[in-house]
Amino acid sequence: MMSTADVIIVGAGIVGNSTAYYLAKRGCSVIVLEGDKNVGNGASSRNGGGVRQSGRDARELPLMQYGVKNIWPHISEELGYDCEYHQDGNLRLGKTEKHLQILKKLADSAYDCGVDVKMIDGDEVRAINPYLSEEVIGASWCPTDGHANPLSTTLAFYMASRRLGVRYYSGDKAIQLRKIKGHIRQVITESGAVYEGDTVLLAAGYGSRALAATVGIDVPIEVNIIEALVTEAEPHMFNQMLGTAEADFYGHQTNHGSFVFGGDCGLEGFTEDPIDRPNSKSNCSITAPCVCRGIMKYFPDLAKAKIVRTWAGEEDKCVDLVPVLGNVEEVPGLMLACGFTGHGFGIGPAVGNQLAELVTENKTEVDLSALHYNRFVAKI
Repeated sequence: MMSTADVIIVGAGIVGNSTAYYLAKRGCSVIVLEGDKNVGNGASSRNGGGVRQSGRDARELPLMQYGVKNIWPHISEELGYDCEYHQDGNLRLGKTEKHLQILKKLADSAYDCGVDVKMIDGDEVRAINPYLSEEVIGASWCPTDGHANPLSTTLAFYMASRRLGVRYYSGDKAIQLRKIKGHIRQVITESGAVYEGDTVLLAAGYGSRALAATVGIDVPIEVNIIEALVTEAEPHMFNQMLGTAEADFYGHQTNHGSFVFGGDCGLEGFTEDPIDRPNSKSNCSITAPCVCRGIMKYFPDLAKAKIVRTWAGEEDKCVDLVPVLGNVEEVPGLMLACGFTGHGFGIGPAVGNQLAELVTENKTEVDLSALHYNRFVAKI
């Protein structure tokens, strides 16, 4: 087994796989370590598939704009696999005046950054999507947003990376980082295997925190459980991506015809003893019914749709709700890409593209300074 490479990536989700792909395109040798037996079995395959600029924090928005302009439009052709990307707009829905205030603040911020987004009233919402109920009194509308298939996209980057020579090792969890002469050099796994490289990228979701801690870096992220569900195939209704003002409900209709919806009830993690389900991907018994009640209020025509299955995933939530990206000054050679707070899929390809540039050129086209780990350093 070859255990050395220019870059060692921990985590084979959308961020780890896309970074590996873009690094390999730049001529780097890359090893990707995945603790699960299956590639992409974390948040990257357990999300709603949104590819959106609207509703994002201004600090991460430039990355999403870069991805929408330069990567997503031709992603299927480049990777040689259908990622089911649709750029048919995003409606973020509001049912109360408070919701509209939240949406307007987000829309104004995005508009100031150059995003084509505006507020529309309930009648305009139903002109775009006539299946929405009268309870919706307004929305933000971004016609350049969209959605894609998380499973297909994550797999597409994996397969493209393999074709370029990236080596993957799965089913052996990384548990420790090791410095040599002050520079990060090694990743040690549960089996005792040691992988060595000039750069180590942690893209393992919440698992990145424990690994970073082995070299004295504490990333302020926690884990939340988010759930999703999928229906049987229905006749085609709409292509827009949907969300809500408080981000508690989202979804879209797939190419297959099924609907994928996700959300939370706010009680995940409180209904069972965490000792019995530590860092699990198990469902909370009240989340799916809560999401279904929301679906029926927004889309009365789906009241009788049959649910095929539900699933849960871990969201690595950062203390300030935006990801931690880039080099760690205290540990040369260490890079972070974690804390995406449920925003990681759509932004993932752009993150991988820019981190690959950072490794090879020591700079990025998109300014990542507002997302660096050093924003948490205590100020005197």
